[in-house]
Amino acid sequence: MSLPSDRAQRCRLLATIAFALGLASSASAQTIPPGFDAVPRPPGTIGGTQNLMPPGASSGVLAPPPSANPSPLQLAPPPSQPVALPPAAPPSSAAVVPAVPMVPAGQVALMVNARFGRDPPNIAAGLHWRIYPDKPDGSGVFRMLREERAAAPIFVLPPGGYVVHVSFGLATAARKVQLRSETVRETFELAAGGARFEGRVGDSRIPPGQVTFDVFRGSQFEGGSGDQRALASNIATADVVLLPEGTYHVISNYGNSNATVRSDIRVQAGKLIDVVVNHRAAVITLKLVNERGGEALANTQWSVLTPGGDVVKEAVGAFPKVILAEGEYSVVARNEDKTYNGKFKVEPGFDREIEVMAR
Repeated sequence: MSLPSDRAQRCRLLATIAFALGLASSASAQTIPPGFDAVPRPPGTIGGTQNLMPPGASSGVLAPPPSANPSPLQLAPPPSQPVALPPAAPPSSAAVVPAVPMVPAGQVALMVNARFGRDPPNIAAGLHWRIYPDKPDGSGVFRMLREERAAAPIFVLPPGGYVVHVSFGLATAARKVQLRSETVRETFELAAGGARFEGRVGDSRIPPGQVTFDVFRGSQFEGGSGDQRALASNIATADVVLLPEGTYHVISNYGNSNATVRSDIRVQAGKLIDVVVNHRAAVITLKLVNERGGEALANTQWSVLTPGGDVVKEAVGAFPKVILAEGEYSVVARNEDKTYNGKFKVEPGFDREIEVMAR
């Protein structure tokens, strides 16, 4: 049976209006997560190609974007160990709020996280959390109660006073908290950045294992810096050291003789800098021979000295290799109770053999 023409038209009009209202409602209704005033949006980056937060990620990691090829910071002539680079967090389109777990009766949840500053996103890895009571025990010791290495752990504790300590490499923060009955959320701000080191001679990269770096607090030109202990020592090429924001001086040792360079660096919160230290040095191979181009004599004792007579390096062998800074040197070779002398000059990047005639 067919409807009259005017009634059919009215039905079609009502159906069209209802469909349009349904589309508008579904487009405007978005669930707002607990604790937010609006639907969360992905945060922006700190800026620059050496950002610790990858573009589009909701949390920061200590690594530049894979496609970036920044120019390294060029520098001319630890009880703590280097910290490994944290893994990158997967991109996310919205901030994630951890769900509060089921808390047993008589316990309270403490939710913690950390970020590089007031505005940047959360730190996604490399954090070490410790929980202590706010008062010492009977022996006067603050004994650790809990420990976690997650980015945003949730601690379930009895009501009371506690001290929360978090470390990110050599950057640390601590805060006193009071747990009563409601869940407590605490966000720590760690103004920290990273430094990654490399040594070069001219345009050539020094092979790993031949150069190390020590990091000290403050500028090398500040008074009393020579009495400081290294914050991080024996750092290898490509290792990343996480440091509080500030100025530091670096001592780079190429080999184990006198090829040493001191430089100042500046660490910025939320950023990773590549530090390239240029050495003016060369690898010298010493040989005691009976004639030019002849076979090296074994069991030879060597001493390398400055023009003033200070011993720079001592070695034993037929052809020891020594890494020396640019300059002039004298060498003394002892073999079978006889002593032989020679002189040579070191030029940056010019690796060569030095022959001392056994006569």
